[in-house]
Amino acid sequence: MKRLILTRHAKSSWDDPLMSDHDRPLNERGKAAAADLGQWLASRGYVPDEVLCSDAVRTRATFSGMAPALPGAPVLDLKPALYHAGPDVMLAVLRHATADTVMMIGHNPGIAEFAHRLVSKTPISPEFRKYPTGATLVVDFAARAWAEVGFGQGVTADFIVPREIAA
Repeated sequence: MKRLILTRHAKSSWDDPLMSDHDRPLNERGKAAAADLGQWLASRGYVPDEVLCSDAVRTRATFSGMAPALPGAPVLDLKPALYHAGPDVMLAVLRHATADTVMMIGHNPGIAEFAHRLVSKTPISPEFRKYPTGATLVVDFAARAWAEVGFGQGVTADFIVPREIAA
C-alpha cells in the first residue's frame, strides 16, 4: 500500500505587491495553520517519510511549520516542477517517489484538480471542491510502487482544512 498526504500551502502574505509570487512568505494565519496541520497529522499517525515540495517560499514554509510536530525526519525534496503544476505533472513527480508514505505540497488550481482526479470517490466535505489554503487530503493506493498509481485509484482516508482543526 502507498499513502499520499496532499497539502496545499498555508495562507500566504500579500503585504508586498512588488514581491514575486514565487517569493511570497506565509502570513501569521498561515504559520499557525501549518503548525496545526503538523499536529493534526502526527495525532492521526499520518507521518510522511518523504516530502515532495514546490520550491516556492510559501510551500517550504508550510512544511517547516509542520515539521516540528512530525516524528522522525521526513526527507524534504524540493521540486521546482511542482510550482503551479497541473495534475499530469504532479502525477509524474509522484510516480518517482520512493517512500511508502509521501507528502506533496503544492498550489492551486493544480492541486485541487489533482486531488479530484486521484480519488475514486470524493470526500463529503464541501471544502474539498475549493481546496482552500492548508487543505490536506490523505489518500491510499493499493499499489506496490508509485509508478503504478493513476487517476481514480485512490481511496480517501481523511480530509481536513485548518479552520476545522481549531474548531
